[in-house]
Amino acid sequence: MGVLSKEYGYVVLTGVASMLMIGHLAVKVGKARQKYNVPYPKMYSDDPEHGHIFNCIQRAHQNTLEFYPSFLFCLAVGGLHYPRLVSGLGAVWIVSREVYAHGYSTGDPKKRMRGAFGNIAFLGMMLTTLSYGRHLLGWTGPPRPRMFGGASCH
Repeated sequence: MGVLSKEYGYVVLTGVASMLMIGHLAVKVGKARQKYNVPYPKMYSDDPEHGHIFNCIQRAHQNTLEFYPSFLFCLAVGGLHYPRLVSGLGAVWIVSREVYAHGYSTGDPKKRMRGAFGNIAFLGMMLTTLSYGRHLLGWTGPPRPRMFGGASCH
């Protein structure tokens, strides 16, 4: 069995930071439930005056939870091969989810797009994970053409 690199500690700390972010969004939903009088187990408010604000706060949390398993998979697996890169991309994604939730919680769903930059970070995490899978299988891809007919650098 292999040993994890010391740098995998960054991956672990990024995972902990993501749990704190998820918890923070959950607290926001709990406070909004009290403020807008939305009792459990109701998922959404049907209050015509302020219900949309609660619904936006709740959706920001729910949408983040929908992405969370994929985020954790890419963080844990991609982080085995690229711990610093994946941790940095993960940190960007975490910040973007806070920005997303803050914009969404205004009650104007269009403001959630301020956190869209996290999609680029998430794509990077997916690509690093894919790259690690290719590495494990020994897939190197097709040989690269030599520029100007020069000698190979192998």
